[in-house]
Amino acid sequence: MFRTIRFRSIVNDIPLNYKFILIYVIGILLPIFVSNVLFMDRMSGLIKEREEQNLQISLERARKDIHTMIDGGVAVSHALITDKLLTESMDRVYDSQLDFYNTLDDQLRHRVTSYIPVNNQIQRIGVYTENPTIVPGGDYYVLDNDVRSGTWFEQWKAAGETLKVLAYRDQATNDRAATSSYLSVIEKMDYYNADNSYQKLVRIDFYLNRFYDVIAREKSSLDLYLVNAQNQIIVSADDKYQGEMESSYALFDMSKAADKDLHIVPIGSASYVKGWKLIGVPQETRVKQAMLSMQLYFGMLAGIITLITSIFIYVMLRSYNYRVKRLSRHMQKVGNEKFELINMDGGHDEIGHLISNFNMMTARIHSLINNVYKLEIQQRSQEAERIRAELNLLQSQMNPHFLFNTLNALLVVSTKNNYADVKDIIKDLSKLLRRLLNWKDDVVTLEEEMSFTVMYLGIEKFRFRDKFEYYIDITEEARRYKIPKMSIQQLAENACKHGIQAIEGLGYVKIQAEIVNEHLRVVVSDNGKGMDKERLQEVLYHMRSKEESGGYNIGIRNVYRRLELYYDDKVNFNLVSRIGEGTEVSFEIPLQLLERQDAKGGVDDGI
Repeated sequence: MFRTIRFRSIVNDIPLNYKFILIYVIGILLPIFVSNVLFMDRMSGLIKEREEQNLQISLERARKDIHTMIDGGVAVSHALITDKLLTESMDRVYDSQLDFYNTLDDQLRHRVTSYIPVNNQIQRIGVYTENPTIVPGGDYYVLDNDVRSGTWFEQWKAAGETLKVLAYRDQATNDRAATSSYLSVIEKMDYYNADNSYQKLVRIDFYLNRFYDVIAREKSSLDLYLVNAQNQIIVSADDKYQGEMESSYALFDMSKAADKDLHIVPIGSASYVKGWKLIGVPQETRVKQAMLSMQLYFGMLAGIITLITSIFIYVMLRSYNYRVKRLSRHMQKVGNEKFELINMDGGHDEIGHLISNFNMMTARIHSLINNVYKLEIQQRSQEAERIRAELNLLQSQMNPHFLFNTLNALLVVSTKNNYADVKDIIKDLSKLLRRLLNWKDDVVTLEEEMSFTVMYLGIEKFRFRDKFEYYIDITEEARRYKIPKMSIQQLAENACKHGIQAIEGLGYVKIQAEIVNEHLRVVVSDNGKGMDKERLQEVLYHMRSKEESGGYNIGIRNVYRRLELYYDDKVNFNLVSRIGEGTEVSFEIPLQLLERQDAKGGVDDGI
């Protein structure tokens, strides 16, 4: 029970917009994402399975075609060795060349070549015999020492079998100086052996391009390699006839292809192709393209669904969230005694009814407060304000009157006793105070501000005597621009109080004002004790803080805050200080923000 209550409390604490987002993420986006991932995983498996089946079909089709071509050559070879007339003709001893040619014309001329038209994979058929009485040429050859030293005969003899399919490099048939690649069926003619029989062989050469065509046909699915029992590559889709440019065939390196999904099938089960195989290497791009196409499709589908649901949930969320926030803000205003009605079409759902009821309640409360309480409160407030204003008026009249009477008394005493310095400083102080009391405008010309500042610096000069000097450098153009009053005097006062007072030797305050790059630039500098980096950062922090610093650097903070209030963030206010060297305070105000007095105003007090 406790857990249920706790869970409800947690749910109720979630803001309404976050609830909608959670519903959208968990209830819509997450199921879409999970279902797409699971579906894509299943589709990936089906695509791989389909591609695997296609590869097996391509491999088996190529193997079958190659096996059919080889078996066709073997069948022709069997037909020739079982041809009794051909066997007898090869074993017969001829009396002369004319006798052989007569037999050739009568019985042998087309006996061999008649098999080629129906077996277009066969390039050439040759019958070899040890019978020295035949005349070599055409399709019949003498099995002499030159033939026995040939590559094909040596490989056949080394195999020790009657019938063998061999791939080898030998002299080209049309160019004895060149070599060429061959794929041949070689079989011994011993079907009708007699006592006086010669050794006879049938050699059937295949067109290699027929095998290449079969392999190249499947290149879109996989790369095929026709490999013999010695692992030599005879034909491949990459290099066509292997060994054409080399002295021997290249070997298929199983170790380099270990990371690939190799498909290996034997060409056949007969002994004459024992060890011959077809190796297929799948093309990864085909599977990748199929996977990429599937991923793009489902990605676009998920994106469209997500976009539509996002727009829908945004419209619904905005409808609820906007009205609830408006209702919440107006309820807070009611707490601050601001009874404003919600001016909007709230709709006819639950929130719309809440807004309608709130407007009715607010109007009634506002009417009650105005009719019963607010009038009495206003009367009391007005009476209190009247009494406070009278007190302030009396006090404002008393303080200057008392202060001026006191200064006049001091001035009379100083004149009688011939205290010239005291008399002058009292006069300046009297002018300064009178200026403060009569200064009604918030902004004054720079000339007036400097006149007031010079009077203050005169008082400080009287105080420090020979230990203090001040320098004023104001351009004529800058004098007529108006700035907030006491913007410079407080900086000069700050320099005297915190900078000059703490040093032993001669101290000075320098005030400069000029027009630079369409800005009024004012600089107040001193050669006082200065500040280290930590102290400077502390002063800058309190200067820029929104909270009152409780009298901490109040002069510089007041100047900064007043300039900020007048000119927003367009004033460039800088404070630079180095320990033992002094402090420099400067500010720059764009001229377009300043008023300018055309006629010369103010008094000339030495500036």
